[in-house]
Amino acid sequence: MNKWIAIAGSTALMTWSFGANAWLPDAAPNLLPTPLVRQAIEQDPTVVEARRALAAAGHGAAALRVGSHEWTARATAQSRKYDAGGRSNEWETGLERGFRVAGKARLDGEIGTTDIDIAKAQVGEAIHESAKALADLWMDVVTAGRLKEVISEQRGFAQANLKAAESRRKAGDASVLDVNLATTDLIEVDRQLSAAATSEQKARAKLRARFPLITEVPRIVPDPRPLEIAQAQWRERILAESDVVRVAEGQARKAELTADRMRADKTPDPTVGVFVASEARRSERIYGVSLSIPLSGTYRNERMLQSLQEAEAARTRLDGKRRELEMEITDTYIDATGSFERWRLSAQGLEATQSSARLTQRAYTLGEIDLQGLLLARKQALDATLATEQARVEAVRAQSRLMIDAHLVWDLHED
Repeated sequence: MNKWIAIAGSTALMTWSFGANAWLPDAAPNLLPTPLVRQAIEQDPTVVEARRALAAAGHGAAALRVGSHEWTARATAQSRKYDAGGRSNEWETGLERGFRVAGKARLDGEIGTTDIDIAKAQVGEAIHESAKALADLWMDVVTAGRLKEVISEQRGFAQANLKAAESRRKAGDASVLDVNLATTDLIEVDRQLSAAATSEQKARAKLRARFPLITEVPRIVPDPRPLEIAQAQWRERILAESDVVRVAEGQARKAELTADRMRADKTPDPTVGVFVASEARRSERIYGVSLSIPLSGTYRNERMLQSLQEAEAARTRLDGKRRELEMEITDTYIDATGSFERWRLSAQGLEATQSSARLTQRAYTLGEIDLQGLLLARKQALDATLATEQARVEAVRAQSRLMIDAHLVWDLHED
């Protein structure tokens, strides 16, 4: 049962949008409004952090556009002593500034723009991960609540069994052992019910801690639906919408621009200045222009080679991210189709098992079978119910993961 509690899904809990019906027909009703979900996600600390990082990237890009070179003012004063006697108080003042050459200003601007693009993709990924967390936490509450309902129904049966056993004991048709077994069974059901209630409370507490705005949780887990869209189309859609891939693409682009910047940096930036000086007891006034250029050496060349290797690493990392995502899409799609089939088979046998349990309950009340047979039938019915619910939420979880990853819910496609 604890394993069943841990399984979470979320398709039932979403507002389908952006043509979702074309991907999953007969979409679930709007159990959680998109505006509420978006507001809850925007308040998630991970999303707030990502938006702060985006704002910081904007300032960083502005700094790169203007460059690090600044005007430098300098002044010197000296006293000249003549051998023939006398002194001359002299001074010099100047203003100088470095200038980016070899296209460095353009490259810096492009690097800054790429940093913003990366930060935007990271915001999208934070929203995406927050949506998945919300769906999982929400379904944890729903599944825990559903488990409690199932066990509550079993408690009603256990109470009826104990009452029937006591009645048959008084009539001489049952032994003290039967009454003890029925009492023990009721106690065990109460224990399971207490554990289920605790699990539900913990699930609700986790949901409130992460998303305080989500206070009402519907207790409906819908039936999963067969996937009518081919796996290749899911893969194409998810890859196109993936912010993880966008981040990796941005980082690869930045690495390439950085390599170009390091290559351009082999041409040092000159520093140009103007100055004025007073000498020879103020009888001479000097005006001039200064130019200084660093001499490029091994350091700049090695930094360029380093950046070229880092660009290759970034391209390889991008390819790795795409492959990882393709594997995840394949796993999720297979989980969705496989779990749907398991649910379909479980649902087919559930009604028959539950019907047998009801008939067995009636037969025990009439004294036609013993308590052992009744408890066995009830256990089979409970196991079948839990197996069906487990298969249901597994299928719903996988289908909802596909929908979230494809940005087909909660207006995720707009981020």
